[in-house]
Amino acid sequence: MAPPPQSQRSSSPSQPSGKGEVADVKSQLRNLAGSRAPGVDDSKRELFKKVISYMTIGIDVSSVFGEMVMCSATSDIVLKKMCYLYVGNYAKVNPDLALLTINFLQRDCKDADPMIRGLALRSLCSLRVANLVEYLVGPLGAGLKDNNSYVRMIAVMGVLKLYHISASTCVDADFPAMLKHLLLNDRDTQVVANCLSALQEIWSLEGSTSEEVSREREILLSKPVIYYLLNRIREFSEWAQCLVLELVGKYVPADSSEIFDVMNLLEDRLQHANGAVVLATTKVFLQLTLSMTDVHQQVYERIKAPLLTLVSSGSPEQSYAVLSHLHLLVTRAPFIFSSDYKHFYCQYNEPSYVKKLKLEMLTAVANESNTYEIVTELCEYAANVDIPIARESIRAVGKIALQQYDVNAIVDRLLQFLEMEKDYVTAEALVLVKDLLRKYPQWSHDCIAVVGNISSKNVQEPKAKAALIWMLGEYSQEMQDAPYILESLIENWEDEHSAEVRLHLLTAVMKCFFKRPPETQKSLGAALAAGLADFHQDVHDRALFYYRLLQYDMSTAEQVVNPPKQAVSVFADTQSSEIKDRIFDEFNSLSVVYQQPSYMFTYKEHRGPFEFSDEIGNLSIGTESADTVAQAHRVEANDKDLLLSTSEKEETRGLNNNSSAYSAPSYDVSSVPVPTSQMSELAISNPSVPGNAPQSGFAIDDLLGLGLPAAPAPAPSPPPLKLNPKAVLDPTTFQQKWRQLPISLSQEYSITPEGVAALTTPQALLRHMQGQAIHCIASGGQSPNFKFFFFAQKAEESSTFLVECIVNTSSAKAQIKIKADDQSATQPFSSVFQSALSKFGMP
Repeated sequence: MAPPPQSQRSSSPSQPSGKGEVADVKSQLRNLAGSRAPGVDDSKRELFKKVISYMTIGIDVSSVFGEMVMCSATSDIVLKKMCYLYVGNYAKVNPDLALLTINFLQRDCKDADPMIRGLALRSLCSLRVANLVEYLVGPLGAGLKDNNSYVRMIAVMGVLKLYHISASTCVDADFPAMLKHLLLNDRDTQVVANCLSALQEIWSLEGSTSEEVSREREILLSKPVIYYLLNRIREFSEWAQCLVLELVGKYVPADSSEIFDVMNLLEDRLQHANGAVVLATTKVFLQLTLSMTDVHQQVYERIKAPLLTLVSSGSPEQSYAVLSHLHLLVTRAPFIFSSDYKHFYCQYNEPSYVKKLKLEMLTAVANESNTYEIVTELCEYAANVDIPIARESIRAVGKIALQQYDVNAIVDRLLQFLEMEKDYVTAEALVLVKDLLRKYPQWSHDCIAVVGNISSKNVQEPKAKAALIWMLGEYSQEMQDAPYILESLIENWEDEHSAEVRLHLLTAVMKCFFKRPPETQKSLGAALAAGLADFHQDVHDRALFYYRLLQYDMSTAEQVVNPPKQAVSVFADTQSSEIKDRIFDEFNSLSVVYQQPSYMFTYKEHRGPFEFSDEIGNLSIGTESADTVAQAHRVEANDKDLLLSTSEKEETRGLNNNSSAYSAPSYDVSSVPVPTSQMSELAISNPSVPGNAPQSGFAIDDLLGLGLPAAPAPAPSPPPLKLNPKAVLDPTTFQQKWRQLPISLSQEYSITPEGVAALTTPQALLRHMQGQAIHCIASGGQSPNFKFFFFAQKAEESSTFLVECIVNTSSAKAQIKIKADDQSATQPFSSVFQSALSKFGMP
């Protein structure tokens, strides 16, 4: 088909109609380069717009670089701006082209128009080409002495850019001294602010290598400089005010009179309309008065009104940021904000994240005087159409109850929640009722009466089901149907996917057995058999522990499993006081919004003054060393050996010297007979008498209905998995296998702090894993998220393992998905992969 005529083509600059468009633009620019005809600037504008639009959508227009530079010889400032934008974009990726721009940019730096001088100087400093730094020194020196404040402001930031390109060139030209002079003498406050920002960054990087620079940094925090900046703070922009206030926060006054002088100078900043200025001023007030207890409390009273005003008058994002800081202050001084609890009531049109934070605030400010009003308000939110907010409101009611405020009324409200017949409300209420019963056992009669009417079939959430099962075991004497409800849950053991629920079920049926043995004996036997056959290691180990405990001594088992009830006085706090103090030290930063110290979400090179010690960092991440991980997976003896009685175990001790990988013994629960007629009547009638401890394992087997035969000698451990260090797999085959094979294993591994520190680029991990015979076929991402695709092959056969590994260095976790030709070898390979990953970064 023939192309449409030129007149019919699209004239849209963002949609070039053919390959010759760039060539046409280049030809037209060349024709206009030396023209002085009337209206030529308008034609240039249209062509420049077309070039910029092509560049924006990704079309390579570097071929018109020379023509763009030639056409820049004009006094039209719009053309200048577009040309500088074009030059800056292509100079970064093509340093050879950047050299062509030096002459016309240096010429424009001497233009009569200060706007053009400033724009040219900014473009010149933005080239960021190392071999062109000598061309920057002259224009920067002239710019710092320029009569126009705009040019000086650009020149100050240009000095900082020069420092990052070549620090030695910047220092040799004595630019830091010139910036210091401008800081203390320039009339324009924006120039002063830029000087302060640039000097702080330059001196912070140079201070570690030069004592002279360290002394210069101390001068910034001297009384004359601080007072000079404070006296001019009203002239600064909002950004500059925050910069000055950050510097003032580092100043250490000589005595209390200086503290009050600074606070008096900044008093009106608390009334500023900008939230950042108010929070920065608040931080200064709080830090200055930390050593003055009475004044510090007065500061809380003074800053309360401005912060509450910002919450109600700003955007949702500002409200959330200010609320986060208020929440931190409330945790330190809740009594000061207790009378203002109505400010934290949720509005219908607020985003969920703001509502959630307000619920936390209501919980924090609750006390004896306002509990009734707050709980009444929270109960209204329980019927909210926003289900997450309804859940949070119920949790908030429970937290207030655990603080011992008006417990009687709150328990009644929670029991009403159980009768609302909404699944999520019932689930949250059950969890809270369990916690309340742990702290207030005297309320068990009223709570159990309501809980007993709830059908376990209607509770599907794991935490709620676990709470219900806990109550069935703990209060099985008061709940008539407890043994039968537990029996029905055990019958559906295979359908229960939550390990937490299965663990609670084992404990509950054990407790019920010691309180109502005739009704629970069959259920206990079935539960232990199912637990021993469970694939989850924690469930298997608990069932094995209970079995051996019962085998050892019934009385001891009862003392361990069903001790006298003791009220829980204090529930574990989510954050330590040290962490909260660290967050307070980082007031007016993202640490307060994230409710985490900065070391938890920043990298070492960016932590600055808030860097934690390595020991604390390790504790926060919660990683384990490779030796610890190995010991956790090492089993001293075969699991079947643990099922033997003590005497039998001694006889087979010599056959069990070699360690084996974990392998849960398999039992078919449906096929195990339950010979209840053979159990000891004495044990049933009084199972807690110490004299009834069986002499061998078979009596307890009959009691529980397990009927287990003597365990056979353990099988020898399989040989360790060996991988082929020279394995080869092409990308096409990898993709085909990845699509065809099912996921054999999906796990989350922890990465050591040394591994996190070493993972600066993907190549570091690639080299390490290749040394472990695990090869990478593709990788990508940037800190903190990296993604890898690995493959490995068995040494003795062509069986292949494929791995997707997603690493997040912020959380020190690795998400692993493994696919394998041989599914039975997945677990050994997982151990090899985890071992290799745990050694990453180790010396």
